[in-house]
Amino acid sequence: MLEQLDRLAAAVALHSDGLWSDSAVPRQVLVAIDEPVAPTDLLYEPMICFIAEGAKGATAGERSWVTGRGEMFLNPLVLPVTATFHQVPYRSTVLRLDGRVLTDLLLELDGAEPRTPPGTDGRITAPMTPDIVDAVTRWVRLLDSPDDIRPLAARFEAEILYRLLGSPLGPTLRRFTSADSGTARMRVAAAWIAAHYTEPLSVDTIAEVAHMSTATLHRHFKAATGMSPLRFQKQLRLQEARRRLVAGDTTAALVAEAVGYVSATQFNREYRRVYGLPPATDAARLRGRLAGARQS
Repeated sequence: MLEQLDRLAAAVALHSDGLWSDSAVPRQVLVAIDEPVAPTDLLYEPMICFIAEGAKGATAGERSWVTGRGEMFLNPLVLPVTATFHQVPYRSTVLRLDGRVLTDLLLELDGAEPRTPPGTDGRITAPMTPDIVDAVTRWVRLLDSPDDIRPLAARFEAEILYRLLGSPLGPTLRRFTSADSGTARMRVAAAWIAAHYTEPLSVDTIAEVAHMSTATLHRHFKAATGMSPLRFQKQLRLQEARRRLVAGDTTAALVAEAVGYVSATQFNREYRRVYGLPPATDAARLRGRLAGARQS
């Protein structure tokens, strides 16, 4: 198994362009980090992350978890997180989930789904099996032969999903395709907030979108994301504000307005509470760190 993980890590390193790089294979993302990096804000999409080397922690609201070498992590919804890379070098590959691909596979199985271990309902992290590592490695190695990507990528992706259905992540993965499941409803609610994060938040509207009462929405949303809908929206706003401040020649007041804050004072207060520094100071520090990393 260790030799398999080494081969997967080598394949990722060969083709990765850095922290988060899309590859030529549909729905495939490669991540390779060689030096320690500061905690990083990321907006997770529905995905499965396979870690071949190193370890990564993630925090979302009141939830936190660590995934290490030889483990995989399933995220079924849009989720703003702070990622911490506990061990480097770090190598992983990510499969962005496509509900249509997974549904087609389940229809093809026609009820003959792989058996999953007992007591695994609701799991989001699990060890990879040798079969999963092998399938993921072959999927990444399609990049060695670009002419093979079009005829083989979908087949390799289907094999990965098939093997995942028989893993401890299988029950959570199956609920990803069920429109009536709590997971699917939370995915719809999270996606709606992400698409309207600059607008005033109406919990009644989100509950209507998710086809739930407001009380049920709050309970399920916090269980799924580690935060309330309001805090989820706030995290999206602050992450986007930080990105804009670091990337452009702009002011905190303009950024605050662009991400939906009515009060610049409130924005400054909430930004400092989350990131520990005023917006302009934090952005200048991050720009200096990025410039230093480029020079080295």
